Amino acid sequence: MVKLITEDEQDKIDVTDETLELVKTVCEAVLREEECDFDAEISVTFTDNEKIRVLNREYRGIDRATDVLSFPMLEFDGDEADACYDCDGDYVMLGDIVLSLERAKEQAEEYGHSLRRETAFLTAHSMLHLLGYDHVDDEAGEKIMIEKQNKVLNSLNITRDN
Repeated sequence: MVKLITEDEQDKIDVTDETLELVKTVCEAVLREEECDFDAEISVTFTDNEKIRVLNREYRGIDRATDVLSFPMLEFDGDEADACYDCDGDYVMLGDIVLSLERAKEQAEEYGHSLRRETAFLTAHSMLHLLGYDHVDDEAGEKIMIEKQNKVLNSLNITRDN
């Protein structure tokens, strides 16, 4: 089960109940795919290009807008991940997702698919980061993440056509 804590810090794109349900569904699908047997709490902040640019510069030293940023609360390697799986029914705070809906809309138009599909893709991508996956300067890691993202989206029948 996923508990979302959401905040909308932008006024360019409406965050609807359908958007919130989509994000929650994708988070749950990633946890199922990864065979996580714990309940997770995830903070999701919807923002715009200007605000995510500030965060990207502050945390990654990259002075430009990006689509999504992930801030994991846990390290998933070795014994730390195993300890997380035995949490006696409490929610495990995985971390924070900051998603620029403005950038997601731009990318959806650029790639010729829906904002729904782009939001789902970015959510799956960010969830994998929260679970310890990375692709920066790592071709093998990027390939693994792409395969996992596609598997999750396909399982939910979220394609470039819808």
